[in-house]
Amino acid sequence: MKALALALLCGLGAGLAQEPARVTFQLERAGLDVPRYTISLDEQGNATYHAELAAPKSQPTTLPGEPAEPSAPSPAIDRKIVLSAATTASIFAQARGLDRFHTACESRAKNVADMGKKTLTYAGPDGSGSCTYNYSDLRQLTELTDTFQAVQATLEMGRQMDFKHRFDRLGLDAVMISLSNMLDTHQATEVGTIAPTLRAIASDTELMQRVRLRAAKMLEQAAASR
Repeated sequence: MKALALALLCGLGAGLAQEPARVTFQLERAGLDVPRYTISLDEQGNATYHAELAAPKSQPTTLPGEPAEPSAPSPAIDRKIVLSAATTASIFAQARGLDRFHTACESRAKNVADMGKKTLTYAGPDGSGSCTYNYSDLRQLTELTDTFQAVQATLEMGRQMDFKHRFDRLGLDAVMISLSNMLDTHQATEVGTIAPTLRAIASDTELMQRVRLRAAKMLEQAAASR
């Protein structure tokens, strides 16, 4: 029995030791459509996304016999996503290059505008650390921040596309153009995280052809980045 218990304990210890490292990014900024969100990524590229949306604006009461206004989006989002190997490797390389966030993140510059409270956290077998900042002078930290914000921008555009696809199909064109421009300027990235949305749009024959073609092109870009 003692030998069995020891073997079980050793197996449990080995399992714990193999837990993948994780980098987590959180942003809080009042006034945005998504004033608070968290992306937590492990070294295999598996991530979770939690977003707390701004309180929905009250909908006007419709008169009897009139179609009801579409419901406002849910006040919270929780979903699992997968990032590409290249983006995942870059994030972890930068995190380790910053000593797992055992560093002074915040800029010493004065009178910096409020860009939102950001927190980066590293946790893994090789150590842990965390730092909080509004604005940073560290190039690696700025690049890491830009990456996470670009991932979130893609997810938010995907949410808007889902809503438009259901309730405002003509409005999809403008959203797709905006996302395409954001991808070109690296304000959005990892378009594969919204692949189900893009597939639904690309296969919907009732939509404008240019909208469907744009969605198909984004799916090709997502496949190429894997």
